[in-house]
Amino acid sequence: MAQALGFFSPWIIYLLITILHYFLPGKWETGYVKDETSGSLLRYRLNGRLVLFSTVFLWFGLGYLGWVPFDWLYTIRWYSLAGAFVFGMLFSFWIVLSAPSTGGSWLSDFYLGRLINPQLKEGRIDAKMWLYLIGAVMLQLNVLSFISHHYLTFGTISPGLILCGSMLTYFILDYLSFEKVHLYTYDIFAERVGFKLGWGCLSFYPYFYSIAIWATANLPDPHTPLWWLVFYALLFLLGWSLARGANMQKFYFKTAPDKSFLGIRPEIITDGNRTLLVNGFWGLSRHINYLGEILMGTAIALSVGYPEVLWVWLYPLYYVALLFPRQIDDDKRCAVKYGDLWQEYTQKVKYKIIPYLY
Repeated sequence: MAQALGFFSPWIIYLLITILHYFLPGKWETGYVKDETSGSLLRYRLNGRLVLFSTVFLWFGLGYLGWVPFDWLYTIRWYSLAGAFVFGMLFSFWIVLSAPSTGGSWLSDFYLGRLINPQLKEGRIDAKMWLYLIGAVMLQLNVLSFISHHYLTFGTISPGLILCGSMLTYFILDYLSFEKVHLYTYDIFAERVGFKLGWGCLSFYPYFYSIAIWATANLPDPHTPLWWLVFYALLFLLGWSLARGANMQKFYFKTAPDKSFLGIRPEIITDGNRTLLVNGFWGLSRHINYLGEILMGTAIALSVGYPEVLWVWLYPLYYVALLFPRQIDDDKRCAVKYGDLWQEYTQKVKYKIIPYLY
């Protein structure tokens, strides 16, 4: 019985998140990409932060009343992961097979998807934003449950786990607080919805991103020196500053081109039709936000205090494996889109991700 409940627990939680997303108040925002049929800018109904708070409140209430143990998701984590894996596969098959072929191979269509911006219920649910919301909220529940297991096992919480959980929570809350800004990011305007995005958000994101806590929640406090924890926190904040700063500068540039961000006046190059930023965060490297993501992942891996546990390093290594190929793909796409202007841009901003190195 427990195994079955564990398997279907993500299905139940995903349904709950969807219901909350649909019925809780939300704010309509106009995005960056256009509807392929009408040509008008897509509109999105966003309420991620409210859904997150509501779900965490329900998790705490169920635990406080003794109806569901606080560490339930840790206890059944392998069954829950299996259920999320199957759910993600079923969603991927459904979203791909329900749309016409792109003209490529079936395997390519399945992995990358066929639909670029599917929306349901007259736009009330956008598939991409729904997927990211599901992944973020489920990740938060896993983080809370895994740390709860550590506390229930040892009677106290390792400062490293507190730091790790705080950084992951900040990462989640930050994303859901700036949902509007992410309407202008690569995956929203360039990627389609298939296995990569669907299974990735429903199965990979909420479980893999918690791997540092997953791998160490049953281990005692390693007694990491305070100054190391401070260093890890500063490394995380540096990464966050690069990622969030770059995304915010791009957002302001696309929505209010003449507006300064953090006192940085936009410096651009143009061919008369299109423009590119060449200063501020985007003057450091062409994908400085990717460096920020990698630094945050590294800080999270280090914070738990068990660098000898190889599992914790999978998180930052995943970012390296994901973002370096994405940088190559994005540069190729931009070279086609901007032509000679892109060549001029690469002469001004020479580094691809890491300033002075790459």
